Amino acid sequence: MSKIIYKSAEEIELIRESALLVSRTHAEIAKVIAPGVTTIELDRLAETFIRDNGGIPTFLNYGGFPYSLCISLNDQVVHGFPGKYTLVEGDLVSVDCGATLNGFVGDSAYTFAIGEVSDDVKKLMRVTKECLYLGIEKAVVGMRIGDIGHAVQEHAEKNGFGVVKELVGHGVGVKLHEKPEVPNYGKRGAGIKLEEGMVIAIEPMINAGRAGVKFWDDGWTVSTVDKKPSAHYEHTIAVGKGKADILSTFEFVDNVLKEKNNN
Repeated sequence: MSKIIYKSAEEIELIRESALLVSRTHAEIAKVIAPGVTTIELDRLAETFIRDNGGIPTFLNYGGFPYSLCISLNDQVVHGFPGKYTLVEGDLVSVDCGATLNGFVGDSAYTFAIGEVSDDVKKLMRVTKECLYLGIEKAVVGMRIGDIGHAVQEHAEKNGFGVVKELVGHGVGVKLHEKPEVPNYGKRGAGIKLEEGMVIAIEPMINAGRAGVKFWDDGWTVSTVDKKPSAHYEHTIAVGKGKADILSTFEFVDNVLKEKNNN
């Protein structure tokens, strides 16, 4: 059984560089994502941007995954394939991206609304993002993995949403998926104790309806059982004393979207 890989302060700074490259990639996607764009165009843009900045798309060929981005549409939860699909007004698009830079991995996901979406979808996006930050608040030395999951689950279910249990966050940095697993549900005070040097990806996957999911025959795509939409936000964070250190950021993508909305 693999063990947790603890990171030094220097290694955490290198993971931050990778995570910020992912964050900037999301901002590049934000510049062009719109009705009429195909999802494979977004994938190619991301691969080019990551490589132009000295990185390697971590997802490409990872376990046989054939793309640089996971692009999950509407009722797809995660691991969707980019392809010929052309985005239309009202789509909900979750984009998960990983980049390896200087041998270290950053991982982050963001959910985009294409044009105008319903108030219900806006609420799903807002609550899922809130779940992420509530989970991050618990990622401090002395807390436990269950405290993170409990914070996410409590907020999602209080708002009437379903929490995906089959897929979890994870340790990250040296490899894309490391120990420990970081579920989006759990009991306060349960699970392994959080310690300095731990770097984890916290990634709530929240469904508008039931929590249940189904796995597609492509071996990757996961969607909701009731066909209702799902949202996904993720940050790479380092467990800290008193406060988590968020290594990725949504600042770049949010600034682009704000500028687009103002034009």
